[in-house]
Amino acid sequence: MSGTAPVLEVRDVHTAYGLSRVLFGVSIEVHAGECVCLLGRNGVGKTTTMRSIMGLTPPNAGRVLWKGSDITGWPPYRVARAGLGFVPEDRRIFADLTVWENLDVAVRAARGGAGGFSIERVFDLFPKLGELTGRQGGFLSGGEQQMLTIARTLMGSPELLLLDEPSEGLAPLVVDHLRDQIARLRREGLTILLAEQNVAFSLELADRVYVLEKGAIRFSGPAARLRDDEALRHELLAL
Repeated sequence: MSGTAPVLEVRDVHTAYGLSRVLFGVSIEVHAGECVCLLGRNGVGKTTTMRSIMGLTPPNAGRVLWKGSDITGWPPYRVARAGLGFVPEDRRIFADLTVWENLDVAVRAARGGAGGFSIERVFDLFPKLGELTGRQGGFLSGGEQQMLTIARTLMGSPELLLLDEPSEGLAPLVVDHLRDQIARLRREGLTILLAEQNVAFSLELADRVYVLEKGAIRFSGPAARLRDDEALRHELLAL
């Protein structure tokens, strides 16, 4: 990817919640068509990195660039309109709306990337949702809610999909299905930034990885290097 400019650049970002500093000079790059994973133990700053990019927790210092434009500190709605779609760890579906209504409320015209997403297209990706169109979000299982959250974000036709801990708390079969669908999205051209604790899940999807520790990048490189080096995985990620 060295010959192309990254679509997303996070440059030396420092972020805090009040007086509690969480990120200490985090820098990452994501190129078009890549799946890049942020790995690390719980509490190391993965979610805060995502929130800093989306403007939900604006950085105290550093810059976030999207396709060369400085979007640091933009309100989240502007970041989303620029082409970034965020799937939060806590899902935040509309519990009182049906599956169909959750999707319909998020429709937005395509800007590029993998093309526009229709309800039919997300039902093709997640057939289970197509069977549950009239069910309220609050009555879905955890796995179904996670599918709905991703599908709702895709309805905004993002060029970059940010996924925060998508496999957390899900049954192994659901995780396998989710991994297959994320891999399909990548094959179809969608650029993905994934934050995960599930190392096996991440390394099956990622082109490149960043490992966070105590709010700073400890490792960056090809996912294949971590896949092939058990000692390095243990050093960086063992609890």
